[in-house]
Amino acid sequence: MSVVVDGLEGLRVPEELSARVPAEQRGPGRGRDDVRLLVSRGEAVSHHAFRELPALLRAGDVLVVNTSPMLAAAVDGRLGPEPGGEPVVVHFSTRGDDGRWAVELRSPEPSGSTRPRAGGPAGAVVRLPGGGRLALAGPLTPGSGRLWWARAYGDVPGLLGRYGRPIRYGYTERDQPLSAYQTVFARPSPDGGGSAEMPSAGRPFTAGLVAELAARGVWIAPLSLHTGVASAEAHEPPYPERFEVPAATAALVNAARATGGRVIAVGTTVVRALESAAVAGPVGAGASARAGRGWTDLVVTPARGVRVVDGLLTGLHEPEASHLLMLEAVAGRAALRSAYAAAVRDRYLWHEFGDVHLLLPEEKGHRTRCGSNSG
Repeated sequence: MSVVVDGLEGLRVPEELSARVPAEQRGPGRGRDDVRLLVSRGEAVSHHAFRELPALLRAGDVLVVNTSPMLAAAVDGRLGPEPGGEPVVVHFSTRGDDGRWAVELRSPEPSGSTRPRAGGPAGAVVRLPGGGRLALAGPLTPGSGRLWWARAYGDVPGLLGRYGRPIRYGYTERDQPLSAYQTVFARPSPDGGGSAEMPSAGRPFTAGLVAELAARGVWIAPLSLHTGVASAEAHEPPYPERFEVPAATAALVNAARATGGRVIAVGTTVVRALESAAVAGPVGAGASARAGRGWTDLVVTPARGVRVVDGLLTGLHEPEASHLLMLEAVAGRAALRSAYAAAVRDRYLWHEFGDVHLLLPEEKGHRTRCGSNSG
């Protein structure tokens, strides 16, 4: 499913605005937090350095973060019988409860990136390094052949640890080490699981910035959602993903909402997890967060809305990305239109190594304007 939010139909992101390397590789002395921060409050837009984030939040606000670790989820393989066979790159997306893996097969490019290929065929075997095997079963979703269920023979976490590398897209300049994709919030999963793609909204945070947020009275609350492989070409909505909202996080979110604090999700993955665990209360009482774990197929749209999330810190998404429906649900169409026009005009950088966007609730009496503070 490809979407275009009303008002963004004519928006085109110039190719040169793709962030090709991490911020810390763009010059001497730079760090992860050397990215720009676009702030939206309704249609009002202001420009900041990411290091200014603590000053933009208030004591009692809660930042909810995704602790899912990034996996080295791309592995070279050969499709078909020995010897030879078609060279493919296997993107390991999501491990099912029955032990199978949802995988995407891609064709390698000389540049080191990959291009799409048709999935399958059913029954085919992919030979992996170290003697591993994948037996393709069938499409994850009927009618869509991009992701397939496959039975893995061998230790997949061990395979990824020895032979895997992070999934790389064509707009990046070169391969990066796994450490470049891990956020400061990442924690190992007991079962070796993790995300096929980085929860990138958390990437600019540093330990020092987290400490400053805490000193200002901003709470940090963890949850996990293991992201699968997105469709860079087709902009499909997310597939079912595994998540867990701890009881302590749900309690902190509810306490903030009861005392006037704002619940700000760090990334679209956090919105999906929190909203999947939200429960509607009595009429007039709103909704509340609750602990939960399992699989979510929730797609947050303007029609569905959000129940417990007040704001969102996220990257900049392509105009056709299905994530924009979630942003519209959080902030409204007019805010999204104003922010993206400003981002292109002021040459913000897109994608996982790019700049970030903070969507906050509109402040009463705040005039619509376009300000510029720094960055």
